[in-house]
Amino acid sequence: MYKFLVADDHPLFRDALIAVIRSRYEECEILQSEDITHALDIADTHTDLDLILLDLNMPGMAGLKGLLELRNQSPTIPVAIISAETNKQIILQTIAYGAVGFIAKSAPRDKMREAFEQILEGHVYLPADIIRAEGDKDSSHRRQDEPHFSPEMLHTLTRRQLLVLKSMAQGAANKQIAYDLNISETTVKSHVSAILKKLGVHNRIQAVVGVTNIDFDRYLKR
Repeated sequence: MYKFLVADDHPLFRDALIAVIRSRYEECEILQSEDITHALDIADTHTDLDLILLDLNMPGMAGLKGLLELRNQSPTIPVAIISAETNKQIILQTIAYGAVGFIAKSAPRDKMREAFEQILEGHVYLPADIIRAEGDKDSSHRRQDEPHFSPEMLHTLTRRQLLVLKSMAQGAANKQIAYDLNISETTVKSHVSAILKKLGVHNRIQAVVGVTNIDFDRYLKR
């Protein structure tokens, strides 16, 4: 049975989010907090939490300081951000600070459930529409520390690997990719590992960020 902590200062949103969680994990235990101080106390007491869903704009958060405090205090408990934030660099920074995913508050219920599943399976979740945030589509604005894949690197990928990478860039979880491509989830995981190795990155977030402006159809036509 999974155990969640929902940390958000808006009671109505907490109730809505809890309803989404229970629609997928009916028997789970859900704790609640409306500020970072209480969230820290709960995490300290309940070390068996499977996932903390953390709002960026709660009282006491002070930007990303609250996330850092939570990660430093309870490094073994996964923390996913659930927020209305749309700034791409801030969102990517939450991942750099140790969050295992970012879920937009505007996301449909099925996307939220997909995000929970992916995170609880040990993956990092970052929706494609956040990666393609307005104002970051022009490659001339690409940060130097963001990965860039040359055509030669992408040509090393097989057609099936390209299809998997394209689905990853669209925010699909392994289970959905397996269903769409009619292959097993184990095979998808093998493809993802091969993709990361060929592209020289350490996780799927780096891979997805690096293909933000890639025309997959161009490579799939070969």
